[in-house]
Amino acid sequence: MATVLLYGLVWYLGIGVLTALLFVTFGISHVLPRSATVTLGARVLFLPAAAALWPYVLLRWLTSRGAA
Repeated sequence: MATVLLYGLVWYLGIGVLTALLFVTFGISHVLPRSATVTLGARVLFLPAAAALWPYVLLRWLTSRGAA
């Protein structure tokens, strides 16, 4: 049981890191208003939160992309 939970956590973190890297590189400009600029420092600050909350980030990114 512990092995299954550990593997689940590893998958969650792996997908989270991948999603966060893609989001701060390409997706953040789709989610924020057009007039907002995002500096490198802000992208670095967004990275851990996007990795931890990747399901919400991915959902928000995909819905904003479809609306644009």
